Amino acid sequence: MTANRKKALRCALMLVVPGLLQAGEFPVADIVIVDKSARELYLMKGGEPFRTFKIALGGNPEGDKTQEGDFKTPEGEYLLDTRNPDSDYFLSIHVSYPSVADRRAAKKRGLNPGGAIMIHGQPNEPTRSEAYYRSQDWTNGCIAVSNSDMIDIWLMTDADTPIVIRP
Repeated sequence: MTANRKKALRCALMLVVPGLLQAGEFPVADIVIVDKSARELYLMKGGEPFRTFKIALGGNPEGDKTQEGDFKTPEGEYLLDTRNPDSDYFLSIHVSYPSVADRRAAKKRGLNPGGAIMIHGQPNEPTRSEAYYRSQDWTNGCIAVSNSDMIDIWLMTDADTPIVIRP
């Protein structure tokens, strides 16, 4: 995505989103659930899912993330703590991995737990076909969705929304 397109998207989101949210157009999740085995992300409110999204995971998706470079998506309870409209991917929301327990476990094994785990859209500068990104686990450990789904997730979550990533 070019710098001008990023700037235009950011401006559009800043102008449109507050009005829509004030008008009550979008429900906001009180928790996000990721089911790695089903390759689905659920936006939940009051214990019920109100949106479901297909996801791609790290290239080595089985099991919990234990170290940097293992291409695994972490499992556990975290927060969606920061947002980046200028990511290398179409929007990104940071997952608070590694937790204190993740760091402690990695240190005990003499490993770096890694980090920079995000929910994000497709690469701004794709190196593969669109079909590949829709059908493969291709991230370094992040949770990827389509760009249109990423807009919905961006609009329907707040800062510090809990996220539970299940095997």
